[in-house]
Amino acid sequence: METAASLNNSGIALTEANRPNEAISFFRKALVMEPENPLLWLNLGIAQQHTGDYDEALNSFQHSLFIDDDLDEAWFSMGLIYFELEQFELAEDCYHSALARNDCSPRTWNNLGVLYFAEGGYEEARHCFEEAVALAPLYEDALFNLRDACRELEDYRAAAEFERTLSGLGSARIQYRTR
Repeated sequence: METAASLNNSGIALTEANRPNEAISFFRKALVMEPENPLLWLNLGIAQQHTGDYDEALNSFQHSLFIDDDLDEAWFSMGLIYFELEQFELAEDCYHSALARNDCSPRTWNNLGVLYFAEGGYEEARHCFEEAVALAPLYEDALFNLRDACRELEDYRAAAEFERTLSGLGSARIQYRTR
């Protein structure tokens, strides 16, 4: 018997297998059963985001937030879309909203840092990357970004230290998806 939970699990598996178009139909079927489930709306939005249908993804994320405004993953995902669309102010607002709900997300700190870096705000970027690394010391993307921010700030000593950390990671690498 199909349940919203089983349909959701199938949709997640299809999204992770890079088959988001197929996943969307599973999430839609699950939403017929549980239209007020914010996680189903979130997962639908993520699948839509993977197809490049940003308008529909944003609508789904906003629907999930209408139900549960504390869903930091929805705020984060909207930030990703706005960043890709080069709507940096909206992306920054979304990342800050995500951090207001969960300030222990290295992924959100890293992506906020990437945004600041892209805008030339190297001090702000460095702070964000430092937060990400403090939360996840082996987060490779954040370490790379922190090294690069230090180089931009001409703090070559710190940049060299992060380079040594990166070269010593070897098989201990941890990567967080930034989609």
